[in-house]
Amino acid sequence: MTGHRLRLDRLTIALGGVTLAAIDATVGPGEVLTVMGPSGSGKSTLLAFLAGFLDSAFSAGGRVLLDGEDVTGRPAEARRIGLLFQDPLLFPHLSVGGNLLFGMPRHRAPRHRAPRECDRRDRMRAALREVGLEGYADRDPATLSGGQKARVALQRLLLSEPRAVLLDEPFSRLDAALRGEVRDLVFARLRDAGLPAVLVTHDAADRPADGGEVVHLCPPAPHLP
Repeated sequence: MTGHRLRLDRLTIALGGVTLAAIDATVGPGEVLTVMGPSGSGKSTLLAFLAGFLDSAFSAGGRVLLDGEDVTGRPAEARRIGLLFQDPLLFPHLSVGGNLLFGMPRHRAPRHRAPRECDRRDRMRAALREVGLEGYADRDPATLSGGQKARVALQRLLLSEPRAVLLDEPFSRLDAALRGEVRDLVFARLRDAGLPAVLVTHDAADRPADGGEVVHLCPPAPHLP
């Protein structure tokens, strides 16, 4: 499969000298690395490190490689790593279409500005069709159901042209009837796009149906005097 490759090269994250996570793994195009553990085990801290905004209170070692390129020292905005959260986080002041357009990178070409803007809108409408939301471009995000918001958030992410994706329990706020449907859609779209993904969750049911590597994190043992 063509696409991108994410390498977590001997990563370690610690707080106050206590190791929270130690991972060495490669995530190929369209594959999902599932990181499981209870609250307090360091799952969100791991995502923060991968995304490039780890709090300075933590110390980290190892490298984050994207397509063989070391991005460990790069700022978050230069890594091209997308995130999906528990909440869709759609911009309330923008329409559904405006949210998707916001996610698209702008390529500078002053002499072709109008055709490129037209192309951006065509891509936006095509993205909505792909997830069954044709004709929703002018809708207010507040009028969407939870499943529809999740689809818009996914398409906005993909239109931003990431090289890897981080999934922070993105299905946990959906009701049981929608959870499996949205989960299958997310994994299928990532697979089609050839994007490696890291999923953090405490629920084994959130894993992709075709498996993939699983890493279990445990909360550090309490310090005993």
